[in-house]
Amino acid sequence: MTGAAPTPTAPSVQTLTERTELPIARAINEGLRAAMAADEKVLLMGEDIGPLGGVFRVTDKLQADFGSARVLDTPLAEAGIVGNAIGLAMRGYRPVIEIQFEGFIFPAFNQIVTQLAKITNRHDGKVPMPIVIRVPYGGHIGAVEHHQESPEAYFAHTPGLRVVAPSTPNDAYWMIQQAIQSQDPVLFFEPKAKYWMKGEVDPTAPAAQLHDSRVAREGTDCTIVAFGAMVTAALEAAEVARAEGTSIEVVDLRSISPVDYAPLLESVRKTGRLVVAQEASGNVSLGSELAAHVAEHAFYSLQAPVLRVSGYDVPFPPARLEGMFLPDADRILEAVDRTMHY
Repeated sequence: MTGAAPTPTAPSVQTLTERTELPIARAINEGLRAAMAADEKVLLMGEDIGPLGGVFRVTDKLQADFGSARVLDTPLAEAGIVGNAIGLAMRGYRPVIEIQFEGFIFPAFNQIVTQLAKITNRHDGKVPMPIVIRVPYGGHIGAVEHHQESPEAYFAHTPGLRVVAPSTPNDAYWMIQQAIQSQDPVLFFEPKAKYWMKGEVDPTAPAAQLHDSRVAREGTDCTIVAFGAMVTAALEAAEVARAEGTSIEVVDLRSISPVDYAPLLESVRKTGRLVVAQEASGNVSLGSELAAHVAEHAFYSLQAPVLRVSGYDVPFPPARLEGMFLPDADRILEAVDRTMHY
């Protein structure tokens, strides 16, 4: 090829203009729609994302609105999808890839961590990689092997990648647009168990920047930090604890790499206790890093050791046993009880 491919003209499509209540899946859809309407260089790629709208219907009707040149159904070949996206990014496009389930990302692992994460640095910043990889992740959907994992730590460990995970519809709507605007590659982990959890979406202004953490609930006795689907479990635990006389502060991490530690450290200095909650196995995980960072930077504020609530260090079990593997509000509350009695 001797020149860049012609860019399809964006059709006139209706985007969200007023506050409304949407589930997370629909909020991501509306965020993708807004990004595609604003920038003709934004393309979607993935398996079954076109007429079907994806297995979770997150891309529903987007091919009908923007055409098959901008919403591309791909072969079942994750390494090829990422490789093609890298080439498109080099030519000035902003590809948004869907990995159908998180367990299918590993065939593309080499492309992501040895190429995508390093190309910009390799070229001294002159070759940006504005690629978003959407990853439905996590359990609680009763699926089979390779469909309920939490591999975020692999990518958070890799310099050159940004990793985020929304927990609310409003965050999902804005964070997908902010991720698409990034000049760096972004792994966008979507809590698929919460796809149909509804909440208010305000299209007038973002509540926070892409890598900001936030206090989701204020409290005074103990801090729980979580991200993605576990934020809901943390809030449920906080409500039960309130009825029992314990005031819990919940910090929604939102960004896994880089981590915005300031709200978390401020919270721990106020409460003196911390419980870290995640679905992933605990060994060498994001929870390990959060515990270490807080111990290093807020040690003299801690009144008890940092406790971690996580999946167990075994392969994800069959669907009938997922409830024994995955943390929930009860397991979080058990950790809160332990830290309150140190």
